[in-house]
Amino acid sequence: MLPNALMLAALLAVSGSASSMTDAELAGIVDQRLMGDRTGACLAVAVVDGGAVARTYRCADGTANPRIGADSAFEIGSVSKTMTAALLAQLIAEGKASLDDPLSAWLPAGTAVPTFEGQPILLRHVVTHTSGLPALPARMQMTDPADPYATLTPEALLTSLDDVVLTRAPGAQFEYSNFASMLLSYAVAQRAGQPFEALIDAQLFAPLGMDDAYIAQRPVGVRAAAGHLPNGSETSAWTIPGDMAGVGGVRATLDDMVRYVQAQLGHAEGATAAPVFAALQRTHQPVSQQPPVAMHWMIVPLAGRNVLMHEGGTGGFSSLVGFDPAQGRGVVILSDTAVSALGGLGSLGAHLLDPSVPPGKPRKLATPPSELIAGLVGTWRFDTGMQAELARSGDTLTIHPPDQPVFELAYDDAGDFFPTQFDAVLTPQRAADGSYSIVWRQGGGTSVATRVTNLAPVAASVVDVPLADYAGDYTLMPGFVLKVDSAEGRLRAQATGQGAFPLDATGPDSFAAPAFGIELRFQRGADGEVTSLELHQGGQVLRGARG
Repeated sequence: MLPNALMLAALLAVSGSASSMTDAELAGIVDQRLMGDRTGACLAVAVVDGGAVARTYRCADGTANPRIGADSAFEIGSVSKTMTAALLAQLIAEGKASLDDPLSAWLPAGTAVPTFEGQPILLRHVVTHTSGLPALPARMQMTDPADPYATLTPEALLTSLDDVVLTRAPGAQFEYSNFASMLLSYAVAQRAGQPFEALIDAQLFAPLGMDDAYIAQRPVGVRAAAGHLPNGSETSAWTIPGDMAGVGGVRATLDDMVRYVQAQLGHAEGATAAPVFAALQRTHQPVSQQPPVAMHWMIVPLAGRNVLMHEGGTGGFSSLVGFDPAQGRGVVILSDTAVSALGGLGSLGAHLLDPSVPPGKPRKLATPPSELIAGLVGTWRFDTGMQAELARSGDTLTIHPPDQPVFELAYDDAGDFFPTQFDAVLTPQRAADGSYSIVWRQGGGTSVATRVTNLAPVAASVVDVPLADYAGDYTLMPGFVLKVDSAEGRLRAQATGQGAFPLDATGPDSFAAPAFGIELRFQRGADGEVTSLELHQGGQVLRGARG
């Protein structure tokens, strides 16, 4: 569930014109982008141009019988957020809501919603990703990484707010937050007094004729498309429970999404569609300017005009919806393969809105240069604290994170390495002096790694202090405690909900866990007793008093 549309701005400052196209012409364009792509993805694509619609279903392997079709329902991921925004816009039109309502007023009484110096989070901050809330709720227990939201409960969602300390005023900075969007989805359903799936069906799907769109209750005759990792293997569908599904839980066919785009462009028909049409128009209006965002729509410059766009991604699917109100043109791209880590569908979507934008090209397997392999072999530490070993294996690399198997990396002609067993991308970056750094992209996150400088830790015996002096519970933030104790002659630490890790002494009252990029610095009071610590990791510092 990713904000990749924002990354298009630099690509779209060009001019051009567009005209209606046939199904065959659209298929040719999609083939130009897709044919031979190493992911093996299949795409369902439509271009809406006035009253005309071109459609195609294409696969990277060029098969004459694609594994997807008109009856296939795709996970649309974060494009669902724009639909939640439409439901909120209808409540605004009915006088039941305002973008200036505090989020706290929409949640159950007693929910502790954080503020910053007295400034509350407003709904306008939620729909523009400027709330200051983190990407995910802290108390989300991920029992299955392939279906990460499946066990999330409303209780865990709401109590996760207890763990948040805002570091800036709401509205000050864009930071994409699925946590905030889940809260909005839950709140809208609660305010409307209906389960979210019943609400979106009654207020959006039915009026627009999106008869095959659903969240959990799949209509008869609709086939759930299978999702795929970029290595071509199938992966689990995502489950986003109950009233939180507006964050990314909608499934829809290509024609469902065509009707959605037609309504955005003003082609809603009938009395039941009229309120929806008005609500959709409200969601197009700018709400925030840095960057320009409407109600969950990214506002992107294209050929001197503004288009509205949103991409989506789940474990096995990617999607894009975009439309140009000035030209009356829209595009839908639904992929049965997750390609978010590879740059998403933005270039193809932009090209279909304006042909002067290059459509992108397929990524094909390649052999990495030998000098590149040699330059990357070694130990690397990521800004998340993870450390990993890159080693040569034939004409490619392997990566070995601590306490995990060794994973083989393949290479493509875009210059990226990637694990053959799961969805991630390793991008080498070479500096002017010839040295390398690497960027790792996985699960919507990005981490930068640099080579480890081999600094020998000071032996614990050199620091002539009993380890028991440091033992205790250190509260780093509400609900997050670092427990420090000793085992087998070494100091160790364990954070709330995480495993214990050993520490090596690096100096007086200073210990480190190099594998995680963590350093602990203990402070003493006037009586010489340890009173608190600082945890340094990835350029961040957390402080906690000893309990």
